[in-house]
Amino acid sequence: MSDPCIICVAITGSLPTKANNPAVPITVSEQVESTQEAFEEGASIVHAHVRNDDETPSSDPERFARLKEGLEKHCPGMIIQFSTGGRSGAGQSRGGMLPLQPDMASLSVGSNNFPTRIYENPPDLVDWLAAEMKAYNVKPEIEAFDLSHILQAAKMRADGRIKDTPYVQFVMGVKNAMPVDREVFDFYIRTVKRLFGDEAPWCAAGIGAQQATLNEWAVSSGGHARTGLEDNVRLDRDTLAPSNAALVRLVVDICGKYKRPVATWGEARRILGLQQPADAAHD
Repeated sequence: MSDPCIICVAITGSLPTKANNPAVPITVSEQVESTQEAFEEGASIVHAHVRNDDETPSSDPERFARLKEGLEKHCPGMIIQFSTGGRSGAGQSRGGMLPLQPDMASLSVGSNNFPTRIYENPPDLVDWLAAEMKAYNVKPEIEAFDLSHILQAAKMRADGRIKDTPYVQFVMGVKNAMPVDREVFDFYIRTVKRLFGDEAPWCAAGIGAQQATLNEWAVSSGGHARTGLEDNVRLDRDTLAPSNAALVRLVVDICGKYKRPVATWGEARRILGLQQPADAAHD
């Protein structure tokens, strides 16, 4: 298998704190430094949240703006993907950073259970977020916590709410949502290909100890992989991950095992149909 594998690093998230792992980057400067290390190891997408000074989640556009500026300076060409997830804010505040025009943003198109609450994505909010992404030319990454979310993304693409072929990410291992199940995973792949075409790119993310499992499944099945401290703070049961870069290196090793080259940022942009930045060095 020779198709390049895109590695996405989810650097911070909304939940992990330095009490869970001191390597979790909280401040904008920490996030930029951690992302640069992961970028140098092979990550071509950064999935980013921002935090308040007390480590609580935030949807403050000013913090996103400072993060975007730092990432563009220190990780030229890397695909910047902002989270519009529901832990960081409520209602339209979840999309308040979209006018900053990141390359991509996560889009959850349906609701589901989370460990202690319902992850609410009501249709009117989903439509508003999708419209904002379309208006600012931000490519959505569909966060598929359930099969229905893939089918809903196809409906939104068909009626024009989503432009072009979406990038679908299977999220497995969230407590009370979709568990890690190989038959379901394989059916997700078949469903994406049936709805969006055989060449449609897709990604997978596993939570906690399941991160390594989903990385292996994704790479070996021709998909792309997400890793990072947002989803998992450990290298193994007994060892905290020293950095986001260390988790990226594990995926790079899996790519080597299956003889898949790690996608450069330029290749990742071509695979996802994203514009090449004019001010980044040629890749």
